[in-house]
Amino acid sequence: MKDNKLKKNLSIFNMIALSSGAVIGGWLAEAPYWFKTTGAGAAFIFPILAILLIPVGLAFGELTAMLPFASGVDIWTTNAFDHRMGFGVQWMMFLVQVVEPPLMAFIFGTVINHFIPLSQMQILIIALVIVTIWFIASNYDIKIAGTLSTIFFVVMIAASLIVSFTFLFSGKWSIENINTNGGFFPMGGKGIFIAMAVFSLKYIGFEMAPTLIEETNFPAKDIWKVIASALLIPAVLYFIVVMAIGGMAPWQEISEMTMPEPQLVALHGLPKIIGIVAIISGLLHAFTTLMGFWTSSTRVLYGAAELNQLPKAFSKINKHGQPYISNIVVYVFTILFCFFSGSNWVQYIYAISSIAAGVVYFVSCVNVLVLRKKHPEWKRPFKAPGGVPMMIGGMIISVWLMIGAGLELDKGGYISLLAFVVVGFIVYFINKSYRKSDPNKQPITLTPEDIDKY
Repeated sequence: MKDNKLKKNLSIFNMIALSSGAVIGGWLAEAPYWFKTTGAGAAFIFPILAILLIPVGLAFGELTAMLPFASGVDIWTTNAFDHRMGFGVQWMMFLVQVVEPPLMAFIFGTVINHFIPLSQMQILIIALVIVTIWFIASNYDIKIAGTLSTIFFVVMIAASLIVSFTFLFSGKWSIENINTNGGFFPMGGKGIFIAMAVFSLKYIGFEMAPTLIEETNFPAKDIWKVIASALLIPAVLYFIVVMAIGGMAPWQEISEMTMPEPQLVALHGLPKIIGIVAIISGLLHAFTTLMGFWTSSTRVLYGAAELNQLPKAFSKINKHGQPYISNIVVYVFTILFCFFSGSNWVQYIYAISSIAAGVVYFVSCVNVLVLRKKHPEWKRPFKAPGGVPMMIGGMIISVWLMIGAGLELDKGGYISLLAFVVVGFIVYFINKSYRKSDPNKQPITLTPEDIDKY
């Protein structure tokens, strides 16, 4: 493996920027959906979700420190159960990661549409151009993604706070916009339930840390710090941003906007520069998320190939240390999701990705308990506190995500999810048949003894 190895060029701050930046997606265009689902109460749901997801984050921290391989959930599940279940969970992990780039790419078209009216086809073309640009850039050194994400992360956090505090202290912000329009939760219990499920997508990103672990230059035992940051930093930012937006107009008006922040600036006659800052911040959020999830998606495929669960071609590295075949595959999937998303792209991708995430999170928590019993002798540089109850808590929130997201998915969404699962079965059985021709291509199970090889 040392001749076909990923480059260890990511510092812990690069990882925090990549993971947290990926979690902090593009609310520039997504905020209307938040308010349509549960009103300004989303400000409280996001921090609650971060707390509820802590058990899952701790599970990822323990498993990554013990088995620090790009294959992540695949190798954890393979060791806990078998390679078939490992591949199945890895395929769901791939879905979680690969649907985010098109989601973010559409935001660029939404921004242009704010200034110049565009058709759905034109917005689609812009999304395709954005993903093509990053496809080209993604074939170069990982330092590019690490450096850009770090710069963008700092700038977009600062810009988001500037816009939010401008709203809060503008004299236009009023709690009456919330209280006289159904309160914080105008949709009642149903809205809260659905939001608690599908809004979890706004925390998807912390689980990408394991997929990049082979490219980090700090101890794997510290990966929990990256995961904790990817939950807590966004929780605080989401609370501030939603509260700031929520008091500027009734939720009904916000839910009908395409980009609330710049539109609220225009509505209340605030300095235009604030609207521009909001747009720049939103685009940086979107591009950082696109970079992070794209990179993670390729590593999911690369990791499966490490275990001979996909053809070795997926693990081929170019001179810049990038898995270029996996990059091509992610590019193809991203284009397909761009076409399938249609006009209802935000709701569609939120739901389908949340279901897949629920599966990955649930199995990961189970893996912790199974491997503790099955391999108590394995070194655990970081061990999740809380014992069995903590992991059961993680399983419960995972099931909640799947149920709530399922309620939001329409017939077309279920067909797409089923199609993705069917493709996974086809890929698995094709590769299984391929392996029969060569005994050296049998599935590999990595253990802590293999750490130095990777």
